[in-house]
Amino acid sequence: MLMMIIIVGLFVLGILVMILYNGLVGARNEVKNAWSAIDVQLKRRHDLIPNLIESVKGYAAHERQTLDEVVRARQQATAFKGSVEERAKIENALTQSLRSLIALAEAYPDLKANQSFIALQEELASTENKIGFSRQYYNDAAMRYKNRVEMFPGNLIANMFNFQAEAFFQMEDAGDRVVPQVKF
Repeated sequence: MLMMIIIVGLFVLGILVMILYNGLVGARNEVKNAWSAIDVQLKRRHDLIPNLIESVKGYAAHERQTLDEVVRARQQATAFKGSVEERAKIENALTQSLRSLIALAEAYPDLKANQSFIALQEELASTENKIGFSRQYYNDAAMRYKNRVEMFPGNLIANMFNFQAEAFFQMEDAGDRVVPQVKF
C-alpha cells in the first residue's frame, strides 16, 4: 500500500513537472514569436528610411546634419545583433532621428505637399504604429513568461532547466517620449 502511494505521488509529481516545463517552453516560444513580430516591423521601417531621405534631400539638402543622423542611426539599427535592451536603445535613437526628420519637413511647404513624401510619411506612421503594437505584445508575452519563471512553483522548474526571463523592449528614459522641436 505504501509503495502504491509513493508510485502515485511520483507519477503526480512527474505530471506536474511536465505541465510546468511545457508551460515555460510555451511562454518562451511566445516571447520569441513576439520578438519576430517586432523584428519584421523594424525591418520594414529600415527599408522605408532610404526612400524618405531621398524625398527630403531634394528639398532640404542644406540640412545635412539631420539627414546624416538618420542615415547613421539606420545603419546602426540594421547592423545590430545584440540583446533586446541594446536593440531597444538603438531603435529608440533611430526613432528620435526620424522624428527630427519629420519635424524638419514641416519647415518646407513644398516637401509637405509632395505626394511621394506624403505616401512615405503615411507608410512610416503606419509602420511606427505596428511597431508600437508589436512592442506591447512582446512586453505582454515577456511579462507572462517572466511571471512563470519567477513565481512558485514554476521558478523551481525554471531554475532546474535554466529558463531565464526576457528583457522588456522599452523607452530608455522619459526624454525619449518628447517629440523634438526644430527651430530655424
